[in-house]
Amino acid sequence: MASSLNTKADLVDDAEDEEIFEDAEDTVRTEGMDLSMSICDAQTALNLFLNNKFEEAIRRMAPWSESSMYHSLAHTTLLYMQAMLSFEKPDIDAAIVSTKKSINLASSLRKKHSMMQSLKQISQKIDYSLYTDVEVHAELVFAECLLLRAMLSFVQDENLMSFIKGALKIKTCYQSYKECQKMVECRNKSNLIGYEHFVSGVRMGIGTFNLMISQLPNRVLKLLEFVGFSGNRGVGLRELRLGSDNLKSLRGPLCSLILLTYNTLITYILGTGEGDIDACSVIIKPCIEAYPESALFLFFNGRIEQIKGNIDVGISRFLDSVDSQAEWKQFHHICYWELMWCYAYQCDWLLAMKYAERLAEENKWSKATYTYLKASFLALCDGEESTRKTVDDLYSQVPNLIQRFAGKSLPIEKFALKKVKLYKAQNNQLNLAALEMIYVWNGFAIIGRDTKLLDPISQLIENTINELLQRKDKLQYYYDNYSLALLLKGVCLGIRGQRFQADMCFQEIIAHQKELKFDTYLVPWAVVERALLHIDMNELKDAENLLESAKNNFKGYALESRLHFKIHAADKQIQAKKAKLAGAKAEGGCNGGSA
Repeated sequence: MASSLNTKADLVDDAEDEEIFEDAEDTVRTEGMDLSMSICDAQTALNLFLNNKFEEAIRRMAPWSESSMYHSLAHTTLLYMQAMLSFEKPDIDAAIVSTKKSINLASSLRKKHSMMQSLKQISQKIDYSLYTDVEVHAELVFAECLLLRAMLSFVQDENLMSFIKGALKIKTCYQSYKECQKMVECRNKSNLIGYEHFVSGVRMGIGTFNLMISQLPNRVLKLLEFVGFSGNRGVGLRELRLGSDNLKSLRGPLCSLILLTYNTLITYILGTGEGDIDACSVIIKPCIEAYPESALFLFFNGRIEQIKGNIDVGISRFLDSVDSQAEWKQFHHICYWELMWCYAYQCDWLLAMKYAERLAEENKWSKATYTYLKASFLALCDGEESTRKTVDDLYSQVPNLIQRFAGKSLPIEKFALKKVKLYKAQNNQLNLAALEMIYVWNGFAIIGRDTKLLDPISQLIENTINELLQRKDKLQYYYDNYSLALLLKGVCLGIRGQRFQADMCFQEIIAHQKELKFDTYLVPWAVVERALLHIDMNELKDAENLLESAKNNFKGYALESRLHFKIHAADKQIQAKKAKLAGAKAEGGCNGGSA
């Protein structure tokens, strides 16, 4: 049934989460603020935000946030951005409260239908010319607020169930966006206030929805498709790109930000690093021209350069982003995180440690992870006794820093805790912990772009392997340490194009599966690395078999959800290659026939 036919009962997202929105008032006082003015004010707030005047943007929206839907939407969007950057409970709670109010307000302004009208319209085409401009925009704002609520679920937790719950919550959102898409086809610039803003909002919603759903692993997608969801990555990217082409529209800059986030961050954290960086370079150019001091766009400019392997340029851009504003320290922290990795890629372990230390002191997302990273980087600095004691102390702090979000620990914290247990079991010894974390965060996809970065990393791995071989008979957990080193060596060999030697490393890890006591995750990850090698060699059937093995033959290991996202991304690569090969074959056949 179309979203415009939904009753207020549809606003009950999930009883278990107590996501029950209160009935909205049938009439809302909006004297002195018409639709055009509210859209204009929302755009002013967005421009303030992108020019680093964050608090002023929020203050501007607050007075009208409970009576004007676009003020309410802008206010909620700004609070959500703040919450997702800080991960602090007061910010998250404030964003949730604001979102509920925005949903109720937008719902009160949507098209109302009697029961008889609803039943009649099930079988008849809806006449959208009967909708007022306010009702049309209310449908879009309603959908957008529901999408914001779901997006926080996606970034809070990598657990697959959180992704499923987040997706299931937006059934009404999905229906509303489809309804808005139909409205675009029936309305034109001459008879809808804020037409270009409405169109950009529909493109942003349809694009984000498709991109978000398409990113989920196949086993989740099958469940979602069963209840009526589907996601097409190509459609999502296309709609967002079309939306980003008009930076003067209300959602144009937001479409650009979503595309940049997806291509430079999501595909690296939850994929194989398959983001389109060339497209990002094109997208960000007009954004930097329009907002030259924007902390966000400066950050993404740095991220693009970092991914290209231009680490020094990336460092400069991240520092520019930090210097551009002092209002929201959370923006500083996302730059510190990337600066930490930049220096780690350059094997400047001391500076990497300093940024991990700064994050541990200032940011509340995961002090356990920051502390673990700090210890791991410091362990690669000088070998003085005082340094070793500091490393011991830092690792011993990690178990006490583990925290819970919505009753669950972060997967990366669980991983760090397990590694600390191995450290203690080995008499305060942990090999290649820093490089392991670089691998887990897909940093080798960046390091591999410059041999100057790859060579010292490879040498460090080779030296460790030689030391392990010499001490083999004395190490209780030899195969855990040796298999980790082999995994990292195999990745480096694969980057250099030495696929046969890389495959031998991965196969050796798999052969030692029964000897692994702590790092059992290494086996399924090695299987996936083998699959990626076969994809590179266009041996797609072998790659598919390996990915199926990784999906079905291993359970309960560290970072399992993260690997399933990587498997899904690899599956997409296979399908894309198959389509390309089939197209080339068909074209060759046509050429041959014409000849």
